[in-house]
Amino acid sequence: MNEPLSQIFINACLVNNFVLAYFLGICPFLGVSGKMETATRMGGAVTFVMLISSLCAFGIHLLLEAIGAPFLQLISYIVVIAATVQLVEMFIKKMSPALFRSLGIFLPLITTNCAILGLALFQTNKGYHLLESFVYALGAGAGFMLALVLIAGLREQLDFAEVPKVVKGTVLTLVVAGILSLTFMGFAGLGG
Repeated sequence: MNEPLSQIFINACLVNNFVLAYFLGICPFLGVSGKMETATRMGGAVTFVMLISSLCAFGIHLLLEAIGAPFLQLISYIVVIAATVQLVEMFIKKMSPALFRSLGIFLPLITTNCAILGLALFQTNKGYHLLESFVYALGAGAGFMLALVLIAGLREQLDFAEVPKVVKGTVLTLVVAGILSLTFMGFAGLGG
């Protein structure tokens, strides 16, 4: 592709943020973003799964192209993502039971997080080589974590604000998420 790695990272993190520009991964974005600590850890888990899935998707794509079976791409990506999430879930359950309980149902739902599957499909369609795929996944994970941390910080601050009861809770979260998404649209000029 000959696209600079820094541009790939910035495009994935800011310009084409999976949550705020593509609207992928909205479930954990809205569900786990109530507290900064939980949002940061969920962002880390998703970033890790994105990195592993991206590298595996690169290898799977090469293998399937070599044997002439590109039609197996989607199901292969889903299997790799599910396996990676299971490993992350077992690790978190063993190392931090409190975090495991705080993430609740959202941790196994990483398996169905469309941002991760989107990452694998987008990198394959863009024709990235191994290093570009890694940087793209790192940028997408950083952007995912950035979106989670931003909304969590805003939600924590809004808990102390006096707002009308009509917009308290989910309504206010969606309004803030929409404004945050519009803000990220301002990064569109950075893309190539």
